[in-house]
Amino acid sequence: MRTVFGYVLIILLIPASVMTFYYADAEAGKVQIFDDYVEEKIIIKEVDLPQASKIKDTNGNTYVELHQPNRIVVDGEKVPSFLKELFLQSEDKHFYEHSGIDAAAVMRAFLVNSQSDEIEQGASTITQQVARNIYLTQDRTLARKISEVLYSYQIEKKLKKDDILNLYLNVIYFNHNVYGVEAAAQYYFQKPVDKLSKAQMAFIAAIPNNPSLYDPLERFDNTKTRQERLIDIMAREEFITADEAEQIKNEKITLNVRNRLDKYPDYSTYVRDEFSDLISETEGFDQQLINADGDARKAIQEKLNARVAEVLASGVIIHTALDPSMQEKTVSAVNNVLAGSSVQGSAAVVGNQSRDIVALSGGRDFDVTQFNRAHQGYRQPGSTIKPLLDYAPYMETFGAGVNDLISADKYCVGDWCPNNYSGREYGMVTIKEALTKSHNTSAVRAYMRTGIERSFSYLDKFDFNRVDEDDHVRAASLGGIDPGVTSLEMAGAYTSFIDGTFTKPHAIKRVTDFEGNTLYAWKVEPVRVWSSATAYKMRDMLTNVVKNGTGKKANFATTYIGGKTGTTNNYHDLWFVGLTEGYTAGVWVGKDKYDNQYDNIHYMESYGPQQLIWKRIMR
Repeated sequence: MRTVFGYVLIILLIPASVMTFYYADAEAGKVQIFDDYVEEKIIIKEVDLPQASKIKDTNGNTYVELHQPNRIVVDGEKVPSFLKELFLQSEDKHFYEHSGIDAAAVMRAFLVNSQSDEIEQGASTITQQVARNIYLTQDRTLARKISEVLYSYQIEKKLKKDDILNLYLNVIYFNHNVYGVEAAAQYYFQKPVDKLSKAQMAFIAAIPNNPSLYDPLERFDNTKTRQERLIDIMAREEFITADEAEQIKNEKITLNVRNRLDKYPDYSTYVRDEFSDLISETEGFDQQLINADGDARKAIQEKLNARVAEVLASGVIIHTALDPSMQEKTVSAVNNVLAGSSVQGSAAVVGNQSRDIVALSGGRDFDVTQFNRAHQGYRQPGSTIKPLLDYAPYMETFGAGVNDLISADKYCVGDWCPNNYSGREYGMVTIKEALTKSHNTSAVRAYMRTGIERSFSYLDKFDFNRVDEDDHVRAASLGGIDPGVTSLEMAGAYTSFIDGTFTKPHAIKRVTDFEGNTLYAWKVEPVRVWSSATAYKMRDMLTNVVKNGTGKKANFATTYIGGKTGTTNNYHDLWFVGLTEGYTAGVWVGKDKYDNQYDNIHYMESYGPQQLIWKRIMR
């Protein structure tokens, strides 16, 4: 009889639904039988429910949850039968008997609710709620209600009852951006749904009927009252005994709210940017962007952003190279060394063996609202460029040794006459001495003898994002590159002195679905930049810088240590980039903006904050 009532209601709604489709589609006037018409207009697609994605560290531990929304899809077989029955008895008692519409339930709900101060029973079936939550909107309009009826009709034709119930258990809303029973169990009690007690199950089952009225965080007593009402229903329907019902109601409910994980923002904000780049490269958006400008470029970028959001909403795991202990050391070093000052800083650490990014500091007291200086802060590199642009290319080109001589006297090209930092001339010195003391005129000589274009042919292999042909000038040999480089780019470039090869560092190792299938991964191959001999010589010279030269403040006892200091004109930037046996790191210290040409951080040079930060990270 109940099925007959359902179909009578559907038949009564046919004229209104046909008129709705007529105005939406001129083809609606074609004569078709009802089933064929609905089959054409109402398409029930396979459902991929949006759920939370995760970012994991190198140890496999989650440190960021990306809730879009907060849903954890659970197989229906893992949901306890008691919880299923709670929803069936309270929301749709005759779910397994009707065909999507329960006309008798509409009348029953009207009668029950008219005698109560609140909504005791809803008129929508579970199938209708699935239709509304997956395929439709929450609008309270006649057109939407008609569509809901038609979708429910189709859902019942296409899916088994158990599958419809499973969908329902994964789509219902539990407030606070929480969807589905598994996410609700973990959010409110920090337990999987199959580990909840019956009292806890009844408590979360009380929420979806009216998520605002039964909000456990704001209206706990309301939720508890409804929980007890649901338990009484279960006793009345003989799913539990009266004594068991009392025991369940008397169990104390203690919420254990699980806030969204969002640790290590310096690193995770970079991961999100890199994730977009990974999708762009994998799916060809990067090439489209290269060949587009204006509105066309904007449209492609919007498509990329939509695709990134779509992938994240599908529920993926982003596996990264983050080393939590190194991350904490890096952030702490920047914060502590620069504490109380008006300057900022950034740091990037790359693992020598993996060439992955293991730690990042986006700035002193960084949070997610700031721009990340480690990869977004482009600054002139000062003398840290000399190993990459001057001396290594010179040695690679001419086979020079560390003890070969080069002049540190005055040097002019036209009217351009750079001076050594001290303003003095030093005569003939070894190349090692020239780098150790950071003599400018020696560096320029090496650069000019190699040739500007040849020198840049080596630097171009490092994929510096903002270095272009406009930088192919004489001043580049001393760091005159505008707008400059980032601490992450410099750390990556210095890894070439490990073995002569460069592999662009990444934070993301791979992206998988929840079953472990790889969806995205960087396709990178090492590029040969220097010969092994040149790399060995450079390591030797960089060691001397730290032990006997401008980088002494960074020195500490370890198997290997080497690096280079850098200071830009007007003391706007202080740099240190170097490597140990295990890691390579780049550190920048300076202000984001300077008030005038006289504003600088000269007063900090003797303190050497960039070296102290590097030392704290690497020691």
